[in-house]
Amino acid sequence: MGGDVTFVPLGSLVEPDRGISYGIVQPGMHVEAGVPIVRVTDVRNGQINQQNPLRVASEVAAKYRRTELRGGELLLTLVGTVGETAVVPPTLRGWNTARAVAVIPVRRDPGPRWVQYALQTGAAREHIRTRLNTTVQATLNLGDVSALPIPMPAASARGRILEILGTLDEKIELHRKMNETLEAMARVLFKSWFVDFDPVRAKAEGRAPSGMDAETAQLFPCEFVESELGELPVGWASVPVYDIATYVNGAAYKAFRPNDEGRGLPIIKIAELKGGVTSQTKFSDVAMPEKYRLRTGDILFSWSGNPDTSIDTFIWAHGDALLNQHIFRVDLHSPGERSFVLSTLKYLRPVFAEIARNKQTTGLGHVTAGDLQRLLVAKPDARVLAAWERVAAPIVAAAFRKKLESVSLCHLRDELLPRLLSGQLSVAEAEREVGAVA
Repeated sequence: MGGDVTFVPLGSLVEPDRGISYGIVQPGMHVEAGVPIVRVTDVRNGQINQQNPLRVASEVAAKYRRTELRGGELLLTLVGTVGETAVVPPTLRGWNTARAVAVIPVRRDPGPRWVQYALQTGAAREHIRTRLNTTVQATLNLGDVSALPIPMPAASARGRILEILGTLDEKIELHRKMNETLEAMARVLFKSWFVDFDPVRAKAEGRAPSGMDAETAQLFPCEFVESELGELPVGWASVPVYDIATYVNGAAYKAFRPNDEGRGLPIIKIAELKGGVTSQTKFSDVAMPEKYRLRTGDILFSWSGNPDTSIDTFIWAHGDALLNQHIFRVDLHSPGERSFVLSTLKYLRPVFAEIARNKQTTGLGHVTAGDLQRLLVAKPDARVLAAWERVAAPIVAAAFRKKLESVSLCHLRDELLPRLLSGQLSVAEAEREVGAVA
């Protein structure tokens, strides 16, 4: 960008007839036919989770017209996990937000995307951190939001910077969608083989199983026996989810003696499972037992939190780290069972969410080792397991490669961002760096 950069307060960049506001203070109970709202837990990694939103009564939402979404606003989380941002897509027109989410109607010039990038810089995050009220839980007030300094180079420079960063974000988003497609493929196949038992049913009816070669089809039995799960293919077993792997829980957070200086290894909580290691991640240089050490490729199962957004299975795509409590590292009994264990846990996500929802207190729920011991799944014999690994492992590996590429792109974007916005890096230099990977 070059030259001096002018900073202006965020409040000067919003639509004057709307201003910066926070959403519904007391949403009340969920109303199935009500107005959906965005909560803090719905805003992660620049995205808004639109699945299973809390819905409030229309008469409650009517009192908060000022934060009724039109599309294009920038959302900023104010309580708990402070500083998460997302631009509202047109599809959320008519939605509202919770009290803990600020609605920022940024003017067309500079646009919400520019402000979103500006708020991701280390300088902006440090500005937010120093103004947090942490008496009960971290909270940012609207006065401090309005005062946030936003860099404002010339419009031409802003356009080129947005194009550079947008190129990276588009590729990251493309990888995310490709991963969704790959995971959907694996889920459909898993359900066919191990839930609906389609190959077995086909053979029982004298048909050739569809979608597989004769050698693979030969591995499946052609009849069922009764079990605790109901009909089960002959030779297969009904086993607790707890028995298909070893589940290692993380250490208590205080045991790490967390620091803000980046000393040691990052401490991985559920926020890091979703967003990776960020400026808000705490570190630890305490010598912890090896069982709490994470490495790239480890399977992790978050068993506590919001049932709809936190209970899930992940593959750790970052470097060495430390495992916090509320997350199981899932250790395999055999490397050849990796795709089966991963696919089983991912397929059961709705079941886990329902278990957690039935234990919900103050919005949080959990899945215990006891729940995993009670929940049964069908486990095939070793030959079918090996066949599944041959089919599923390439899909899992392809998705993980895309995830690793996305992590690298995120690191590049986050490295370029402050240097571009501060003028330390020229647009031409950034274009060359992005061109080498995008």
